[in-house]
Amino acid sequence: MEDYPQNSHSEDSLKKISGLYQDWFLDYASYVILDRAIPSIYDGLKPVQRRIMHSMRELEDGRYNKVANIVGNTMKYHPHGDASITDAMVQIGQKELLIDCQGNWGNIFTGDSAAAARYIEARLTPFALEVVFNPKTTQWTKSYDGRNNEPIDLPVKFPLLLAQGVEGIGVGLSTKILPHNFNELIQASIAYLKNKNFQLFPDFITEGLIDVSEYNDGQRGGKVRVRAKIAQRDKHTLVISELPFSKCTGDLIDSIIKANEKGKIKIKKIEDNTSDKVEILIHLHPDMSPDKTIDALYAFTDCQVTISPNACVIVGDKPVFLSVSEILKRNTDHTVQLIKTELEIELKELQESWHFASLERIFIENKVYREIEEQETWEDVISAIDQGLKPFTKHLLRAVTEDDIVKLTEIRIKRISKFDLNKAKENIEALEGKMEMVNHHLANLISYVIEYFQNIQKKYGKDKTRRTEIRIFDTIDAAKVAVANEKFYANFAEGFIGTSLKKDEYLFDCSDIDDIIIFRKDGTMQVTKVESKTFVGKNILHVGIWKKNDKRTIYNMIYREGKEGPYYMKRFSVTAVIRNNEYALASAKKGSEVLYFSANPNGEAEIVNVLLKPSARIRKNKIEIDFSELAIKGRDSKGNLVTKYPVKKIDLKEEGISTLAPRKIWFDDAVRRLNADGRGTYLGSFKGDDKILLVSSKGEAKLVNFDLSNRFDDEYLILEKWKSDRALACIYYDADKERYFLKRFVLENTNSPQVFYSSEHPKSFIEWVSTDANASAEIIFSKVKGVEKDPEWININEFITIKGIKAIGNQLSKDKIKNINIHVPEVEEIEEEEEETSEKEMEDDGEGTIGSLF
Repeated sequence: MEDYPQNSHSEDSLKKISGLYQDWFLDYASYVILDRAIPSIYDGLKPVQRRIMHSMRELEDGRYNKVANIVGNTMKYHPHGDASITDAMVQIGQKELLIDCQGNWGNIFTGDSAAAARYIEARLTPFALEVVFNPKTTQWTKSYDGRNNEPIDLPVKFPLLLAQGVEGIGVGLSTKILPHNFNELIQASIAYLKNKNFQLFPDFITEGLIDVSEYNDGQRGGKVRVRAKIAQRDKHTLVISELPFSKCTGDLIDSIIKANEKGKIKIKKIEDNTSDKVEILIHLHPDMSPDKTIDALYAFTDCQVTISPNACVIVGDKPVFLSVSEILKRNTDHTVQLIKTELEIELKELQESWHFASLERIFIENKVYREIEEQETWEDVISAIDQGLKPFTKHLLRAVTEDDIVKLTEIRIKRISKFDLNKAKENIEALEGKMEMVNHHLANLISYVIEYFQNIQKKYGKDKTRRTEIRIFDTIDAAKVAVANEKFYANFAEGFIGTSLKKDEYLFDCSDIDDIIIFRKDGTMQVTKVESKTFVGKNILHVGIWKKNDKRTIYNMIYREGKEGPYYMKRFSVTAVIRNNEYALASAKKGSEVLYFSANPNGEAEIVNVLLKPSARIRKNKIEIDFSELAIKGRDSKGNLVTKYPVKKIDLKEEGISTLAPRKIWFDDAVRRLNADGRGTYLGSFKGDDKILLVSSKGEAKLVNFDLSNRFDDEYLILEKWKSDRALACIYYDADKERYFLKRFVLENTNSPQVFYSSEHPKSFIEWVSTDANASAEIIFSKVKGVEKDPEWININEFITIKGIKAIGNQLSKDKIKNINIHVPEVEEIEEEEEETSEKEMEDDGEGTIGSLF
């Protein structure tokens, strides 16, 4: 056997695989980032999108082309399959800006896909033809196979990247730029050119609501929250009419069904009636609150989603992370440069036209063409014409070249014989006028670009109003809106609680994200999550649902300090704890015991009798304690001394009433919600039965409670605290009778809507409605045959008495009324203020000072 060498390859031919991998991976990553995933900042297009647009411009003849034909033509430039080109083209078409679509291009609301490319057609929109293309200012490069030229960037004179938005995933980085409003982008570009500040926020074709408070100018780290628009159609039906961006009706319905199956929300059924407009009907069970269900939909379904923008673009040949404002500034600067280049090209073309028109005039007017009659060679002809022109060419913009002379020799005899000097002068003067105009535009370039943007907006921005409503969202506490989908039980003897103890004592319904608070006889307390079975210790006094920062649930307690110590009483709330930690509410002394305990959801304070054990030292063995006389303090406070003597038992004498002050309520117009935090317009102090009056422009009045979870998404003419002794006054115009009427009426204390005005005539309307007392109206009359009647003043309360809600009212005047001015005197209302328990008082850990009873 022959001996083979250990290494049959020369060392020079070896190469480490790791080195190859590194080089190949970098090449691949660069290709994906630059040539596939990330758009150029200049035209806002990815390579496939740019090639589609260029291909459509090649085929453009004003008529629709089959998409299959466009895709086939695009494959000359794009080295990938037809499916990827078709998908990219459909996405551009659905944005309704660059492509005029015909046929079934899919449905952005339902997520239905477009028909096959052979069945749908497309052509460029007038906007695209005007703004996107100009071969004179386009830089070209060879296509992937070297057979054709394709644009490096299209000369887009508009912030197209921000208008369409883009999303792409490359190797090691991604981009997500949200779409913005067409008109707002133009206004921002104009503001930038005028050195003014501007702000840009996303706007989506799916409409919906958006909270941009954390948008961070579209940079990494920012976010927006988007919501579906949900309204209450009736007591048992909700309707979704607008979608959150990035979600279709199918996604939304799936998420709602899943939330219902998990018990997060509770709905009866759901219907999808979406076609060209979104309409998803959600039918509720009779016992479900529509307002609470709306909040739950936002909390547990895709009706609210958070989107994190990430503005990554290609600048030159590198990916760069920018803000939306910086992208707009660079796009606007690029537009200025493109328009300047177009003007310079136009000026050069005009100068060339003027130059040759002037040469032609000199050539014919001065009969220079006769100089060539005797010439025998072409060189002599050129020289003779050059010599003949020289005396007349000093005013020209540039020197006469041989190419100019050759063009003169190509003038036909017929044209020379019919030469009209006056027309030639007019043509030259017209060209001079155009050159002067172009020079003026170049000298005032910024003003010219501003005018360009204004013309673009005027021509194409009429139907491009903002679709997505900007609104600050309220923070929804998921625990407060979750449906009570679990039944909770307790085994008091063994010390277990949970949802699986179905053979033991039923306590209440709760949601699976609630927290449970437990009080024990030894004076300890803890908070735990809802579980199937949890051991919390024996001798349980009370188990309930606990809400963080709940200051209205008050606990009343009497306890003994140690085995034989004195007895104390205390009132406290539990606003914040660490879950599963044990807290001593009575005393750390061993043997402490709670003798009386009550949990009061609205701060009720009962009266109890404390019976003492008989003793010769006690004059009376019965003590009456009224908890309303006891201050509400922190849970760690010791409390007030009840007695030093042994207690036999404690009996309830009288149920208590709430000792908490009426709740001060404000209305925050930004989020359209009530709050108790002092944000917005102060409505007043509310007790248990107080209500809020809502009056709509449709002539409907409603009374609703002051629950902070209520929603007020609609616009109301009146939103205030209802006072039953105040009448409403309404001035309305009846278009059928062509007269104004005034009526006064009171509302019934009912939850049902109360209609006080209705009209089917489209020109009828409510002029004014109010609960203000002592209001007056100045009536301005129209001129009759040139004669103007003096204004009249009427006192609203004196003009008409209070009548039924359905009464027509009294006619203000038989004369034709031009205008009505309402005057309401400023009256300072004094509202009774009840002393509220301060947070400082509630958190006081010291002993009370009302004294001991013995």
